[in-house]
Amino acid sequence: MTRVKRGSVARRYRRGVLNFASGFQGAHSRLFRAAKQQERRALACAYVDKSSRRRQFRRLWIVRINAAARKNGITYSSTIHNLFDNQVFLNRKTLAQVATPDAYCFSKLVETMNGSKD
Repeated sequence: MTRVKRGSVARRYRRGVLNFASGFQGAHSRLFRAAKQQERRALACAYVDKSSRRRQFRRLWIVRINAAARKNGITYSSTIHNLFDNQVFLNRKTLAQVATPDAYCFSKLVETMNGSKD
């Protein structure tokens, strides 16, 4: 079997790994083996933190909706329950974006939900 010289392929692969690791500190950005290990770790942490970030944002939105709802004399769970009862399908992100800068609009939304319930 003939010998395969991987020169250009290996160089391209190493260059890609080192470009990915270009912002890392010390040997992690200069030495291939260390850069490869750090790349693997960085990508693994990015994957895990993606769901963590989603979780934290959802918690933030719930806190903001709860604060705005309590200003209107109703709890968060009652607000969400009334929204679904009245078939207003706004997600928590949108509700938080309405509740934070525009309290008047959110209070009208809560009034409408409570008024139509009675």
